Amino acid sequence: MILQIFSLALLLVYAVVMLRYWRSWHKIPSVHIGSKTPATFFSVLIPVRNERQQIGNLLQDLENQNYPKNCYEIIVIDDHSTDNTAEVLTDFKRQSRLQIELLFLASFSEKMHKKAAVQAGIAQAQGPWIICTDGDCRIPANWLASFNQLRHQSKAKLISGPVALFPTENWFEKLQTLEFAGLIGVGAASIEQNAPTMCNGANLAYEREAFYAVNGFAGNDHIASGDDEFLLHKISEKFTGQVAFLKSKDGLVSTSPQANLWAFLQQRVRWASKWKHYDSSQSRWLALLVLGANAVVVGAFVAATICLWSWPLCFAALALKLIPDFIILKSVLELSDKKKLLWFLPLLQVVYLP
Repeated sequence: MILQIFSLALLLVYAVVMLRYWRSWHKIPSVHIGSKTPATFFSVLIPVRNERQQIGNLLQDLENQNYPKNCYEIIVIDDHSTDNTAEVLTDFKRQSRLQIELLFLASFSEKMHKKAAVQAGIAQAQGPWIICTDGDCRIPANWLASFNQLRHQSKAKLISGPVALFPTENWFEKLQTLEFAGLIGVGAASIEQNAPTMCNGANLAYEREAFYAVNGFAGNDHIASGDDEFLLHKISEKFTGQVAFLKSKDGLVSTSPQANLWAFLQQRVRWASKWKHYDSSQSRWLALLVLGANAVVVGAFVAATICLWSWPLCFAALALKLIPDFIILKSVLELSDKKKLLWFLPLLQVVYLP
């Protein structure tokens, strides 16, 4: 009985937290691009490694931006690619009107991994604002304009942008996209609450001076992952209330889901490796709460199967978990026009804990 009460209490706390995130998501103002907004000069950083098949599409997206060509530069940092990524970039640069600079991380002594690539790019950047994305991403035509709009509206030092997975052709890709939408929604809502937990380096902008004001990646540069979230936490701590989320379809970056289960697990191991290094207690408690809620649902089903719990109690536990998930995911998926994926929520609940 005590275990049942504790389990339901944990799920109730989870439901309250998720519904607060849902409310915060709706409080984030949508960004609408104004015709008279002054153009900020942006330095777009793209760390790449073996991206010859995808990088051309991203560069073409940058060529097609509805933004003055003299108000942004592209800095591509090649992190020890073993394919002909550099040749693709050089060929594109010859026929492009963009300001493109190609750096090779191998030229910097003993520098490897994404954080070193970003640091190298920032050192070469001319713009007061840095925008980061990845070589396998696709961006809409008003991507820069939407960041510029929010940069003027909010006076933020860091802006986190939305990311969605695409394509979603099979059930595995659909489950990844659904779960990923939850991460984006919670990250955005936590920013609105002035207690940021997460963001994504595939769509992230920040003031160059703010990066140096918090000493960049110092203190966590030995960790391969975390070029996004550690910086988010540091800037949020130093510049309270000056972090914003770009709630706009014009700012939505799309990236590919993981191709197979092994690649997905490797990605999550990298993400999880950051957990013990967080200074933010909220990030730690949120991770534990999500783990606990999912464990309770699975445990309730097993307990009902072996007659330790009643089935009505099991279904009550499931409702406390799934209804808040459905509510917040529905709102977030509207941004990427993927609400149909909500049909996969029960299946996601089954496979999520493992």
